[in-house]
Amino acid sequence: MNKSLSPGTDDKEIPPQPVSFREAFLFWLKLGFISFGGPAGQISIMHQELVENRRWISEQRFLHALNYCMVLPGPEAQQLATYIGWLMHRTWGGVVAGALFVLPSLLVLIALSWIYVAYGDLPVVAGLFYGIKPAITAIVVQAAHRIGSRALSNNTQWAIAAAAFVAIFALNVPFPVIILSAAIMGYIGGRLFPGHFGKGNSHDASRRSYGAAIIDDDTPTAAHTVFKWSRLAWIVIAGGFLWAAPMAILYLSLGWAHPFTQMSWFFTKAALLTFGGAYAVLPYIYQGAVVHYQWLTPTQMIDGLALGETTPGPLIMVVAFVGFVGGYVNMAYGPDHLFLAGAVAAVLVTWFTFLPSFLFILAGGPFIETTHNDLKFTAPLTAITAAVVGVILNLALFFGYHVLWPAGFEEKPDWLAAAIALAAAIALFRFKVKVTNVIAGCAVIGLVLHLFLRT
Repeated sequence: MNKSLSPGTDDKEIPPQPVSFREAFLFWLKLGFISFGGPAGQISIMHQELVENRRWISEQRFLHALNYCMVLPGPEAQQLATYIGWLMHRTWGGVVAGALFVLPSLLVLIALSWIYVAYGDLPVVAGLFYGIKPAITAIVVQAAHRIGSRALSNNTQWAIAAAAFVAIFALNVPFPVIILSAAIMGYIGGRLFPGHFGKGNSHDASRRSYGAAIIDDDTPTAAHTVFKWSRLAWIVIAGGFLWAAPMAILYLSLGWAHPFTQMSWFFTKAALLTFGGAYAVLPYIYQGAVVHYQWLTPTQMIDGLALGETTPGPLIMVVAFVGFVGGYVNMAYGPDHLFLAGAVAAVLVTWFTFLPSFLFILAGGPFIETTHNDLKFTAPLTAITAAVVGVILNLALFFGYHVLWPAGFEEKPDWLAAAIALAAAIALFRFKVKVTNVIAGCAVIGLVLHLFLRT
C-alpha cells in the first residue's frame, strides 16, 4: 500500500525516483488484468495509480494527454496508457503499455466467445445474459454521468453536450461532423470566451494533494518528445507497412469478398473514422457488423458488450467478440475448424482496430507535448470532450431500447429487464458498487428469473 502523505511535507516536494523499464512493464502487465469498468473505470484506475499514488505524471499533464486521446479515433483508455508509456520510455515504452492493455482481454474474450457461441443456447448461459444485458444499460448511463461530471465544468460545456445528443439522437448527424463542429466551437470560443473553455486551476489543488511528479507540469521536454519530421516519416512508413502487409496477404490468398478480408477492411475504417472512444464507436460497429454484413445479430451484439464489460481491457475489445462470432458462424475454415476460424478472426480485427491507435500516439505525441499550456489547442479538446458526453448518453438509450423492448415498441416492454436495470442503476449511483459486482449480481438475478419465472 502506498503511504499517505499530508500536504506540506518535504517528501511531497521531491518527485519519486525515475521508473525503470522493468518496473513500468510489470505495472502495465498488472493494469491489463485489473482494468475493468470500461473507459471511465480504466481512466480512473490509471489516475489513481499514476497521478495520486505513484506520482509518475502530474494531474495537468495527465488530463492534457487524456483530452488528446479523447479526440482521437479509437479507445481513449488504451491510447492514454500508450501515451504515458511513450512519455516515460520512448517508443518501446508506448508499444509495451498499449499492447499489455489489450492482450489479456483478447485471450480471455476468445475463450468466452467460444463458450458463448458454442453453448449459448443452454438455459444457464441464456439466463446469465438475461440479467447482464439490463446491467449494461445502467453501466453506460453511469459512464455518461462519470465522464460528464469530470468534463462539464460550466453551462457552455453542458450546452455542447446537449447539442451533441440532439444532433446524433434526433437529427442523425454523423459523429465525425459532431466532433468537427465541437472542435470549431472550442477553437472560436477559446479565443472569444477563454474562461468557458479553460481548465481552471483545479490542477493546482491536486498538485498540492499529490505532490511533485516524475513528469510534472514544468518538467523539461525530453528529447524523444520533440517533434521531428524525420521521426514522423519513419512512423508513417512503418505503420503503413504493418497495415499493408497483412492486408495484402489476406487479399491475395483469400480474395476481397472473404469474411476475413472484409472484417479487416471494416475495422480499419472503424479505427480511423470513429471518434470518442468505445461508447461512441459501438453504434458504428453495430451498423456495419449487424445491419450491413450481418456477422451477428442485435442480441449477440449486446451480449458481446456484456462480455466486454466483464473482462479487463478496453471496452472496444468487443470487436474480438464480433470477429470470433463472424468467423465461427461463416465457417471460414470449414465445419471442422470453427474455433480456429473464430480465433483467427478475433486476432485480425484486434490488429486492424488497434494499429492506428499506436500510430496516432507515436506520431502525434510530440506535437501535443508542445501544446499543454496553450489554450488555442486545449479549448477544442475541451469542447470535443463535452460533445462525447452527449454521444455516450445516446448510446445508453440505444442499448436501453433493445433490452427493454426486445421485440420493438409495438410489443410490451420487458418489465423484469427494466427492474434489473433499475436495480443496477441504484447499486451504481447510490451505493457505488463496483461494475464487476453489479454485473455478477445481475447475472445471478437473471439466471433465477429465467429458469424459474419465465419457463
